[in-house]
Amino acid sequence: MKEENKIQSSQGEQNPTSRPVEGPRASESIGRRALRRKWVFPATYIAAAAIILTLMWVYQDNAATPVDESDINLSVTGDVNGEAQGPDALPVAAEAETLGWPVQNRESMEVILGFFDVNNSNEDNQAAMVEYGDTFTPHYGIDLTAQNNESFDVLAAMSGTVTRVEQVPVVGQLIEITHANGLSTIYSSVESVQVSAGDEVKKGDMIAKSGRNELEKDLGNHVHFEVWENKQPVNPEDYIGQ
Repeated sequence: MKEENKIQSSQGEQNPTSRPVEGPRASESIGRRALRRKWVFPATYIAAAAIILTLMWVYQDNAATPVDESDINLSVTGDVNGEAQGPDALPVAAEAETLGWPVQNRESMEVILGFFDVNNSNEDNQAAMVEYGDTFTPHYGIDLTAQNNESFDVLAAMSGTVTRVEQVPVVGQLIEITHANGLSTIYSSVESVQVSAGDEVKKGDMIAKSGRNELEKDLGNHVHFEVWENKQPVNPEDYIGQ
């Protein structure tokens, strides 16, 4: 009986299948058995899909979030609907200034001597001559007087720089203003001059009062107004409002 037990004991030690499996081979076998189960692959796909959908939701949520203007730090300047925007903005295109009359209310004034124009009729040009002594001189300007022959304000017909203020024999006080568009305007038969050479004036600024001069003393209180272009006198009425 004892001999049989010894034999069985020795046989049990020599049988490798009776020992537990350990080490890397055991882990590999367990992994393979787990992958053979039918539920493993579907579960893996579901988990991967859930991760992808989560990332897409996060991305879409960030894209739909409105951006705060303070984060962008943009400022609107320029011309919007004809108005300048912003504290330092300027209009893109300012309206060009036009030449005006040298008086406040043209309708209340009377033209007592017109411009000598070679294109006018002989009758009109004869009326646009100035007689001084035995000499007749073409009148290269327009003379305006108030209906009551009283003194009135003489205004700058356009913005510019005063380039000449002086007393001229026969003509009297004379003011010349040079403008940015190549024109210049001359105002004579004035008094109480309010400007000096070098002054910058705006259209409509008062520069003097109407007065009298020796050359046109028969016309009484008036202002003599001339417009020059390229050093040539031109008819003021052809340029006013243009």
